[in-house]
Amino acid sequence: MSAPLLLVSHPLCPYVQRVAIVLAEKGLPFDRRDIDLAAKPAWFLRLSPLGKTPVLQVGEDTAIFESAVICEYLEDTALPRLHPANALLRARHRAWMEFGSALLNAIAGFYSAGDEEKLRLSAADIRRRFEQLEAALDCGPFFSGADFSIVDAVFGPVFRYFDLFDELEGAPDFAFWSGLPKLQRWRAHLAQRPSVLAAVGPDYSSRLRNFLLARGSALSKRVRVAV
Repeated sequence: MSAPLLLVSHPLCPYVQRVAIVLAEKGLPFDRRDIDLAAKPAWFLRLSPLGKTPVLQVGEDTAIFESAVICEYLEDTALPRLHPANALLRARHRAWMEFGSALLNAIAGFYSAGDEEKLRLSAADIRRRFEQLEAALDCGPFFSGADFSIVDAVFGPVFRYFDLFDELEGAPDFAFWSGLPKLQRWRAHLAQRPSVLAAVGPDYSSRLRNFLLARGSALSKRVRVAV
């Protein structure tokens, strides 16, 4: 791939992170430009019909939007391969990538919950999804064993949220991780992966904390106590 790559991003977007991880795993150099989604520049809206990040600009004239599509494009055009060679396993991986996106929606419901009852229900929903993941995991260290895949790139940003969630007042009450040893091991390995670490800036944690504080949600009150 010889065309210059520009990743248009938002500092907190987990979908941007998964693309950045895939780019890093494939050793592809790229520039990254953050935008303010509350004041989207006109040039960005010309690139992204949906007005969302990420967008990958390839060369001067071509832009690809939607993280799953970008990851598939990178998989089609650059080595090493991050999908299994077997078609059935590849389909299984893609299905779990979709599961990861649904889990991000559940996490958004958790940090946006307006009262404690909704917060507890959202936490229970996340826990149920974690139990499904536990049942699907191989012996590790990654989703399907020894080889890092795009599924791992999807879940690295998912688990990153919990670096802050686990510190909040009352966090043990949510019981996200208890009795899920494979999931805990997977999370730990992803947290140490250089591509996952490099997918966010050094101020990510403070930005996420400020974002949660500004939600005015039930979780926001727990963040305030933790500050």
